[in-house]
Order: sequence, then structure tokens, then C-alpha cells
Amino acid sequence: MYVRGNQQPGQALTPLGSIPPGVPIFVFRGGAANWFGTQLLGVLITVLTLGFCYPFAVVLVERWRANNTFLLGRPLQFTGTGWGIFGLWIKWFLLCIITLGIYSFWVYPRLTAWKVEHTVLA
Repeated sequence: MYVRGNQQPGQALTPLGSIPPGVPIFVFRGGAANWFGTQLLGVLITVLTLGFCYPFAVVLVERWRANNTFLLGRPLQFTGTGWGIFGLWIKWFLLCIITLGIYSFWVYPRLTAWKVEHTVLA
């Protein structure tokens, strides 16, 4: 895998394996005020819709996280949409009800996988 650092204009692609161990490659620049506003909006969306629009709150929070995270100087971008996970969320919700909550142990890893698969370099 090759990455391009954002420190110098026109810098050539660098093999990711050539970065020495211990060098920080991720930087997070999010602030408390933006995080609080994003979380508050996410909670309101979830509570006012009785949890049905939780996928849209997840997308809102993930976009904030990705927009404030940089890999070797390049920003991340979250490409997922609320509608893109809405069907999965309904399926997971119904399976949790049918299994009396046992399926909830599988929801978090699957939701995490969906978030990671929809996070790309901008």
C-alpha cells in the first residue's frame, strides 16, 4: 500500500511499509464544542424518532470523527449514508427482539465493520 503525505506539495507516494515503527501516522484534531453539538444532535435524532433514525445519528458522528482524523497528513472521509445502513439496522433490531437481546452481541462488531469499510482517504 502506498500513501502520500500532505506535508510537501507534489511529494511522491511512499510505501506504507517504509514508515519506521513508532512514528505517529494518525492525528486527531477534533474539539469539544463540535463534538458536543454533534452528539447532542445525534441523541435528539435518536430520541425523537424512538431509535428508528439511529443510523442517521451514527453517520453524523462518524462524519465528524473522519473529518477530524488525518492519516499521514491526509484527511479521512466517511462515505456511508443513513439510508445505506437503515435496512441493516432494522434487521439487527428485529433479530435482537426475536433472540431476546442475544443477537446484540453481534451488532456492535458488524456496525464497527460497516463504519470502517466506509471510511476512506479524502
